[in-house]
Amino acid sequence: MTAHAQEAPARGSVVLTHDAWGAAARAHAERADAFTAGHRERRARGERHAIEDFLFEYYPTKPSILRRWHPGPGAVLATGPDGPAPHAQWRWYTTDDDGSVRLDVAAFLAERAGTVGYVVGLLGATAARPAATGCFGLHEWAMVYREDEHRHPLPLRLGGAGTDAVVEAHRIRCTHVDAFRFFTPEAGPLNTLQPTRETQPALEQPGCLHANMDLYKWALKLGPLVPGDLLLDCFALAREIRTTDMQASPYDVSAYGLEPVAIETSHGKAEYVRRQRDFAARSNGLRARLLDACSRVSTGA
Repeated sequence: MTAHAQEAPARGSVVLTHDAWGAAARAHAERADAFTAGHRERRARGERHAIEDFLFEYYPTKPSILRRWHPGPGAVLATGPDGPAPHAQWRWYTTDDDGSVRLDVAAFLAERAGTVGYVVGLLGATAARPAATGCFGLHEWAMVYREDEHRHPLPLRLGGAGTDAVVEAHRIRCTHVDAFRFFTPEAGPLNTLQPTRETQPALEQPGCLHANMDLYKWALKLGPLVPGDLLLDCFALAREIRTTDMQASPYDVSAYGLEPVAIETSHGKAEYVRRQRDFAARSNGLRARLLDACSRVSTGA
């Protein structure tokens, strides 16, 4: 770790007292622990929940990462009775001569500038597009089309033949590469698009549930640039979206006390679109906050 002499906080910095940052870190850890309690208990028992554990499997992250509070760029953590903040021992932080700790933006960008640039471009392009609401969550149906073995140990609500019939009766319009790549071999050609990693920035749009869940992934990728409350807000929305994703899927989620969003019916389609529009608006709010965190790095704020 490199110590930097600094007689006064950099312009635009906010100095947090020991009591202030300590309280923020504790509150963050408590909120994170509440989010992960069920997952940690099930893991200890060797059990799995197809909805609630998904975020820890699809975006492989330990609960300990979620509970780690970052103040974000521009924050200076004042030293306390026990010395510098624990962040002094964390990667990409630096300690000044007076014992205060802050994010070493230059060190972070030296390693992650490419990631930051990609995320900024992707999020900005996604937010600028209108939300497409005609997919009705059929990506989950395409993932089980004409196959006997499925990703989740849940029965199909309409059975195999009934599920296949729903797929065949609809136009499949999935824009997200990480949903499309799980389509069964026979379902892939049915999609009106063939998303790839290269076309992702050109196809991502805020009506896509998977693109909105991915805000949690991008927050993780941005690491200490993302303040702790924003990371947990992204996680909370992703968990809520995942619940709708599975309610609208072909799986029977009644064992989890959930009602289906029966997208094979007109009522179910209307409910799916209603939720989709709500998620689009809320996800764009998070996109704006993530972009703001990145802009603080580029502008030196």
